[in-house]
Amino acid sequence: MIGRLRGAVAEVGEEEALIDVMGVGYVVRCGSRTLQRLPALGEEALLHIESQWSESAGLRLYGFGSREDRRAFVLLQAIQGVGPKAAMAVLDVLSPAELASAVAREDKAAVGRASGVGPKLALRIVTELKDKPITDGPVLMTAPGAAPSAPAKPAPTGDAVAALMGLGVAEVNARRVVEAAAAKLGEEATVQALIKAGLQELGR
Repeated sequence: MIGRLRGAVAEVGEEEALIDVMGVGYVVRCGSRTLQRLPALGEEALLHIESQWSESAGLRLYGFGSREDRRAFVLLQAIQGVGPKAAMAVLDVLSPAELASAVAREDKAAVGRASGVGPKLALRIVTELKDKPITDGPVLMTAPGAAPSAPAKPAPTGDAVAALMGLGVAEVNARRVVEAAAAKLGEEATVQALIKAGLQELGR
Protein backbone atom coordinates (compact mmCIF):
# COMPACT_ATOMS: atom_id res chain seq x y z
CA MET A 1 0.00 0.00 0.00
CA ILE A 2 1.07 3.60 -0.63
CA GLY A 3 2.06 5.42 2.57
CA ARG A 4 3.57 8.64 1.23
CA LEU A 5 3.73 10.61 -1.99
CA ARG A 6 6.22 13.28 -3.04
CA GLY A 7 5.59 14.97 -6.36
CA ALA A 8 4.43 18.05 -8.22
CA VAL A 9 0.95 19.42 -7.69
CA ALA A 10 -0.72 18.98 -11.09
CA GLU A 11 -4.35 19.82 -10.24
CA VAL A 12 -6.38 20.83 -7.19
CA GLY A 13 -10.13 20.24 -7.05
CA GLU A 14 -12.75 20.75 -4.36
CA GLU A 15 -12.14 17.37 -2.69
CA GLU A 16 -8.98 15.98 -4.26
CA ALA A 17 -5.59 16.78 -5.74
CA LEU A 18 -3.62 15.26 -8.59
CA ILE A 19 0.00 14.64 -7.64
CA ASP A 20 2.48 13.94 -10.46
CA VAL A 21 5.16 11.51 -9.30
CA MET A 22 7.71 10.97 -12.06
CA GLY A 23 5.05 11.20 -14.76
CA VAL A 24 2.40 9.14 -12.94
CA GLY A 25 -0.62 11.09 -11.70
CA TYR A 26 -2.09 10.01 -8.36
CA VAL A 27 -5.59 11.18 -7.45
CA VAL A 28 -5.57 11.89 -3.71
CA ARG A 29 -8.65 12.77 -1.70
CA CYS A 30 -7.91 15.53 0.83
CA GLY A 31 -9.78 17.63 3.34
CA SER A 32 -10.14 21.35 2.79
CA ARG A 33 -7.39 22.18 5.33
CA THR A 34 -4.91 20.01 3.46
CA LEU A 35 -5.93 21.33 0.06
CA GLN A 36 -5.55 24.93 1.23
CA ARG A 37 -2.01 24.25 2.41
CA LEU A 38 -0.78 22.62 -0.77
CA PRO A 39 1.92 24.55 -2.65
CA ALA A 40 1.19 26.21 -5.98
CA LEU A 41 0.62 24.18 -9.13
CA GLY A 42 3.88 22.71 -10.39
CA GLU A 43 5.60 22.90 -7.02
CA GLU A 44 6.57 19.85 -4.99
CA ALA A 45 4.25 18.54 -2.29
CA LEU A 46 4.68 15.82 0.31
CA LEU A 47 1.55 14.01 1.43
CA HIS A 48 1.16 11.27 4.00
CA ILE A 49 -1.19 8.71 2.49
CA GLU A 50 -3.79 6.33 3.89
CA SER A 51 -4.63 3.73 1.25
CA GLN A 52 -8.03 2.05 1.36
CA TRP A 53 -9.56 -0.63 -0.83
CA SER A 54 -13.21 -1.50 -1.34
CA GLU A 55 -15.03 -3.70 -3.85
CA SER A 56 -17.21 -0.80 -4.98
CA ALA A 57 -14.64 2.00 -5.24
CA GLY A 58 -11.38 0.10 -5.69
CA LEU A 59 -8.21 1.75 -4.37
CA ARG A 60 -8.58 5.21 -2.86
CA LEU A 61 -5.81 7.40 -1.55
CA TYR A 62 -6.44 9.89 1.25
CA GLY A 63 -3.77 12.55 1.71
CA PHE A 64 -2.66 14.54 4.76
CA GLY A 65 -0.07 17.17 5.48
CA SER A 66 1.28 15.42 8.58
CA ARG A 67 1.58 11.99 10.17
CA GLU A 68 -0.63 13.17 13.02
CA ASP A 69 -3.44 14.06 10.62
CA ARG A 70 -3.17 10.61 9.04
CA ARG A 71 -3.13 8.93 12.46
CA ALA A 72 -6.22 10.84 13.59
CA PHE A 73 -7.99 9.88 10.34
CA VAL A 74 -7.30 6.19 11.01
CA LEU A 75 -8.36 6.43 14.66
CA LEU A 76 -11.61 8.17 13.76
CA GLN A 77 -12.55 5.51 11.24
CA ALA A 78 -12.10 2.79 13.85
CA ILE A 79 -15.21 4.23 15.52
CA GLN A 80 -18.55 2.74 14.47
CA GLY A 81 -20.44 5.11 12.18
CA VAL A 82 -17.38 7.14 11.15
CA GLY A 83 -16.40 6.67 7.51
CA PRO A 84 -13.78 8.51 5.46
CA LYS A 85 -16.08 11.46 4.74
CA ALA A 86 -16.98 12.05 8.40
CA ALA A 87 -13.36 11.59 9.50
CA MET A 88 -12.24 14.17 6.93
CA ALA A 89 -14.98 16.54 8.09
CA VAL A 90 -13.80 16.32 11.72
CA LEU A 91 -10.21 17.06 10.70
CA ASP A 92 -11.39 20.03 8.63
CA VAL A 93 -12.68 21.77 11.76
CA LEU A 94 -10.23 20.38 14.34
CA SER A 95 -6.52 19.74 13.99
CA PRO A 96 -5.26 16.58 15.77
CA ALA A 97 -4.13 18.69 18.73
CA GLU A 98 -7.50 20.44 18.90
CA LEU A 99 -9.31 17.10 18.58
CA ALA A 100 -7.23 15.66 21.43
CA SER A 101 -8.07 18.70 23.55
CA ALA A 102 -11.80 18.39 22.75
CA VAL A 103 -11.70 14.71 23.68
CA ALA A 104 -9.89 15.47 26.94
CA ARG A 105 -12.55 18.07 27.81
CA GLU A 106 -15.37 15.78 26.60
CA ASP A 107 -16.39 18.66 24.34
CA LYS A 108 -18.76 16.91 21.96
CA ALA A 109 -20.02 20.29 20.71
CA ALA A 110 -16.60 21.03 19.19
CA VAL A 111 -16.59 17.69 17.37
CA GLY A 112 -20.22 18.18 16.35
CA ARG A 113 -19.28 21.24 14.28
CA ALA A 114 -18.02 18.85 11.61
CA SER A 115 -20.31 18.45 8.62
CA GLY A 116 -22.43 15.30 8.89
CA VAL A 117 -21.50 14.61 12.51
CA GLY A 118 -24.58 14.71 14.72
CA PRO A 119 -24.69 14.90 18.54
CA LYS A 120 -24.81 11.11 19.04
CA LEU A 121 -21.87 10.46 16.76
CA ALA A 122 -19.91 13.35 18.30
CA LEU A 123 -20.47 11.83 21.76
CA ARG A 124 -19.31 8.43 20.51
CA ILE A 125 -16.16 9.98 19.03
CA VAL A 126 -15.31 11.81 22.25
CA THR A 127 -15.98 8.69 24.32
CA GLU A 128 -14.08 6.19 22.18
CA LEU A 129 -11.03 8.38 21.58
CA LYS A 130 -10.37 8.66 25.31
CA ASP A 131 -6.79 7.55 26.07
CA LYS A 132 -6.01 7.12 22.36
CA PRO A 133 -2.71 8.63 21.07
CA ILE A 134 -4.20 11.26 18.75
CA THR A 135 -1.16 13.53 18.91
CA ASP A 136 2.48 13.26 19.96
CA GLY A 137 2.37 16.56 21.80
CA PRO A 138 0.87 17.40 25.21
CA VAL A 139 -2.91 17.58 25.44
CA LEU A 140 -4.26 20.92 26.63
CA MET A 141 -6.39 20.34 29.74
CA THR A 142 -8.54 22.67 31.80
CA ALA A 143 -9.67 22.46 35.39
CA PRO A 144 -13.42 22.08 36.07
CA GLY A 145 -15.11 25.44 35.68
CA ALA A 146 -12.08 27.03 34.03
CA ALA A 147 -12.14 28.53 30.58
CA PRO A 148 -10.92 26.10 27.91
CA SER A 149 -7.25 26.64 27.08
CA ALA A 150 -7.50 25.07 23.62
CA PRO A 151 -7.04 27.31 20.57
CA ALA A 152 -10.14 29.36 19.83
CA LYS A 153 -9.77 29.14 16.06
CA PRO A 154 -12.22 26.28 15.33
CA ALA A 155 -15.23 28.13 16.73
CA PRO A 156 -15.00 31.29 14.58
CA THR A 157 -14.14 29.35 11.44
CA GLY A 158 -17.07 26.98 11.99
CA ASP A 159 -19.44 29.88 12.65
CA ALA A 160 -18.18 31.72 9.58
CA VAL A 161 -18.71 28.66 7.39
CA ALA A 162 -22.24 28.26 8.76
CA ALA A 163 -22.98 31.94 8.09
CA LEU A 164 -21.81 31.71 4.47
CA MET A 165 -23.87 28.55 3.96
CA GLY A 166 -26.85 30.50 5.29
CA LEU A 167 -26.21 33.00 2.49
CA GLY A 168 -26.47 30.25 -0.10
CA VAL A 169 -22.77 29.42 -0.50
CA ALA A 170 -22.04 25.72 -1.07
CA GLU A 171 -20.39 24.13 1.98
CA VAL A 172 -17.18 23.13 0.21
CA ASN A 173 -16.75 26.69 -1.14
CA ALA A 174 -17.58 28.21 2.23
CA ARG A 175 -14.96 26.07 3.96
CA ARG A 176 -12.41 26.85 1.25
CA VAL A 177 -12.68 30.64 1.50
CA VAL A 178 -12.95 30.67 5.31
CA GLU A 179 -9.85 28.50 5.71
CA ALA A 180 -7.99 30.78 3.30
CA ALA A 181 -9.14 33.85 5.24
CA ALA A 182 -8.14 32.27 8.56
CA ALA A 183 -4.68 31.49 7.20
CA LYS A 184 -4.23 35.13 6.17
CA LEU A 185 -5.81 36.83 9.18
CA GLY A 186 -4.41 34.54 11.89
CA GLU A 187 -5.90 32.78 14.90
CA GLU A 188 -7.29 35.98 16.42
CA ALA A 189 -9.58 36.66 13.45
CA THR A 190 -13.21 37.30 14.41
CA VAL A 191 -16.20 35.61 12.83
CA GLN A 192 -17.17 38.89 11.18
CA ALA A 193 -13.69 39.34 9.69
CA LEU A 194 -13.71 35.80 8.31
CA ILE A 195 -17.16 36.24 6.78
CA LYS A 196 -16.16 39.56 5.18
CA ALA A 197 -12.95 38.10 3.74
CA GLY A 198 -14.82 35.03 2.54
CA LEU A 199 -17.42 37.12 0.72
CA GLN A 200 -14.68 39.21 -0.88
CA GLU A 201 -12.97 36.02 -2.10
CA LEU A 202 -16.25 34.86 -3.59
CA GLY A 203 -16.77 38.23 -5.27
CA ARG A 204 -19.90 39.10 -3.31
